[in-house]
Amino acid sequence: MDSKLTLKLDTAVIEQAKAYAKKNQISLSRLIEGYLATLTQKKKNTSKEIEITPFVKSLSGSIKLPEDFDEDKAKFDYLMEKYK
Repeated sequence: MDSKLTLKLDTAVIEQAKAYAKKNQISLSRLIEGYLATLTQKKKNTSKEIEITPFVKSLSGSIKLPEDFDEDKAKFDYLMEKYK
């Protein structure tokens, strides 16, 4: 069940959050709900298992990588290029 919540935030933060939400095609309410859910679940979750949010689940499968893709090498190569 959804409930209404009124927040008082810095105007610049609100505008940045709106821009971020629009860019990621998610409502500001859903963005904040996901953040608060993640924040509060960390304290409740005593095991090392992390629950994946619905937004992250929606991104699953959007990128196909080769079976032999080496994440560590890709990160290393990226950082080497970035800090040349």
